Amino acid sequence: MNYPKVIDHIKYWLADYVSQSGLKGYVVGISGGIDSAITSTLCAMTGHKVICLEMGIHQSPNEVSRGMEHIAWLESKYPNVSHYRINLTETFETMRNALPEESKAHGLSMANTRSRLRMTTLYATGQASGLLVAGTGNKVEDFGVGFYTKYGDGGVDLSPIADLTKTEVFGVAKELGIVESIQTAEPTDGLWDDERTDEGQIGATYPELEWAMRFNENAHATEENLTDRQREVLAIYRKFNNANKHKMEPIPVCIIPDELK
Repeated sequence: MNYPKVIDHIKYWLADYVSQSGLKGYVVGISGGIDSAITSTLCAMTGHKVICLEMGIHQSPNEVSRGMEHIAWLESKYPNVSHYRINLTETFETMRNALPEESKAHGLSMANTRSRLRMTTLYATGQASGLLVAGTGNKVEDFGVGFYTKYGDGGVDLSPIADLTKTEVFGVAKELGIVESIQTAEPTDGLWDDERTDEGQIGATYPELEWAMRFNENAHATEENLTDRQREVLAIYRKFNNANKHKMEPIPVCIIPDELK
């Protein structure tokens, strides 16, 4: 991949999109991870207004420090960038306490609730400032395993890096000079108190998932000569892909037949 040209392509695409929208720029949630780091940097490179939000909810100190290190680096390079730190922990706890007991005790439900609170915060900030919400999902997450929260980090106005695999995201980050602490950190969604990684949740690395995605999309591929690990990864990929189709496909609409209208 020609990373300098890819970076320019995304930068100009973002600049053109916001110009045509009639809005002022972008708002981006900063997690301390690589995807939000390169998304916010690409948005900043357009010259349009960018607001970065650090939205902690019982957040790991490491995640917070990486996020703030990136924001400081970004603001030092681009005068069009500013940020807000919005602690949503109390908001999250208030909401959790108002929910039925079975919801409070459901780990995944509460993890997704964190993500949806952040989405609401991004839109509240973005709308008030005339900004579009830039998504931070990559190709494997958005179109492979569906590893994101529906109407959470999946609730965005546009997705500038959703045609890049995670491996390509790391390549773009290196080319952009993203801070080292983010480039070397293990990918995590930051939605759990125990700091679990993406690999720990999924059961496969991103390079393995990228291989499985390519294999699954190849109509001529056969499983005859696969290793035991490749078969395991393929099964993991297909399990997530099938379970998360509802995120990746349009919302089903019940069409009323003409004769009933």
